[in-house]
Amino acid sequence: MKRRPLYAVFAAAGLLLAATACSSDPTTNVSAETGGVNTSADQKRVEVTKNDAAAALLPAKIRDRGTLIVGSGQGSGSVPLGFYADDNKTPIGLEVDIAYLLAGELGLKPELEVTSWENLFVGIDSAKYDVGLTNITVTEKRKQKYDFATYRKDDLAFEAKKGGTWKVTSGKDVAGKTIAVGSGTNQEKILVDWNEENIKAGLPAATIKYFQKNTDTYLALSSGRIDGYFGPNPSIAYHIKTGGETESIGKFSGAGPTLQGLIAATTKKDNGLVKAYQAALNAAIADGSYAKVLERWNVSSEAVEKSEINPPGLPLTN
Repeated sequence: MKRRPLYAVFAAAGLLLAATACSSDPTTNVSAETGGVNTSADQKRVEVTKNDAAAALLPAKIRDRGTLIVGSGQGSGSVPLGFYADDNKTPIGLEVDIAYLLAGELGLKPELEVTSWENLFVGIDSAKYDVGLTNITVTEKRKQKYDFATYRKDDLAFEAKKGGTWKVTSGKDVAGKTIAVGSGTNQEKILVDWNEENIKAGLPAATIKYFQKNTDTYLALSSGRIDGYFGPNPSIAYHIKTGGETESIGKFSGAGPTLQGLIAATTKKDNGLVKAYQAALNAAIADGSYAKVLERWNVSSEAVEKSEINPPGLPLTN
């Protein structure tokens, strides 16, 4: 039987899961009939009640407005972090659920603005968005412009075709390979740093490729134009599970070898919002809603015990 290419499997998986989502468990987000993830527009998200102490930390203008404007830089789609439901218009995913959780604890209604990764930061800079929730890793460079309230561990993974012998345990293992990453991401920085180290050691640099959509990445991987993809562990784990033609060949902290990377709610530095976000996230951790959200998307292993403001991040130089 002819095997479908990776990008076709990835697209078909979303359609299959959407078709089986009619009887999902609202707590686990899993269909009782098939075990498929609920990709319908009716997400039955985990609900929370307003936390008065957290809400009191908001600036008055946002409290009075009654909405939290959330920049979601998953415009190209990144399952299961942020993507469109089977109606092709409703944003769903782990980061979307976190947005609803954060807004709910603050007594606000979330307004999601789906954009590209690059334009997400433009929107935060201009105060168009109150917060960015898009798998954003805390880095020392970003801390110069933004404030962070952490809510999840940041783990990265390498994905390659199944059955190969290539494994990535250190930077030397990428020498001479062609690898796709997202532009402006911390995994891009890690690859760039590894390239510099490899060149100094007399090894060839890896060739870094960029694609606007995940389907383009997987088409390149399927056709052999790239050797691997370096991206967020949740997305790669999901694709491996649903696609069946790839495997994880290495896993790393998003902050490098000496520090656990952390994902955070991101806002413009010194705008008075980060303490409210931290309080809301800690309230969600305490009331159990946070754990339920992570469980819905099978990322409980990346849970944090508490939200921190501006912890150590990916160093300026590794």
